[in-house]
Amino acid sequence: MASYTTSIQNLMNELSRLPGIGMRSAERIAFHLLKQKPEEAMRLADAIRDVKTRIKHCSVCYNLTESDPCAICANSSRDQGVVCVVEQPKDLLALEAAGLYQGVYHVLLGRISPLEGINPEDLTIDALTKRLESGVVREIIMGTNPTMEGDGTALYLQNIIARFPNVTVTRLARGLPTGSSIEYANRNILADAISGRQKM
Repeated sequence: MASYTTSIQNLMNELSRLPGIGMRSAERIAFHLLKQKPEEAMRLADAIRDVKTRIKHCSVCYNLTESDPCAICANSSRDQGVVCVVEQPKDLLALEAAGLYQGVYHVLLGRISPLEGINPEDLTIDALTKRLESGVVREIIMGTNPTMEGDGTALYLQNIIARFPNVTVTRLARGLPTGSSIEYANRNILADAISGRQKM
């Protein structure tokens, strides 16, 4: 019985490890790459290499960036005293796409989820505490997703922020449907959520 060569099988195995890509889809992608001109296929390889070698986390907010600090943190026209705390860089991008928020961000790189083995020390909470200790921050907007884990993370952070009496804590208004993710919300929902944020 005929089988794939080792290199094709290895490519299919690696592609099938990507989210949402099963073995059948991996097979289609592999054969699509084989049909392309070498320089076209290598552009994909170069793009993957660039992402893994050039992208890093901003030392201030932990967003993904090629320069440190990131463009948002380095922008002097942004209000450095208002910090929106989000779970992932994709949440930051969704809020930025609304084009209404002029503060800065802090990316937790996850949310507290004991069932998944994600504890507070696995997130960038210590870095957020250091930002609060600087005395520059006057408002924290909780932009965690409206899920059980997101709400639990927000409550945990609220207890930490309570040690800083000059810092107001607000939360994105519940224009965001409970159980959904920020990255899937449209511009109008995000605009309402930002403008209608409430004190916690």
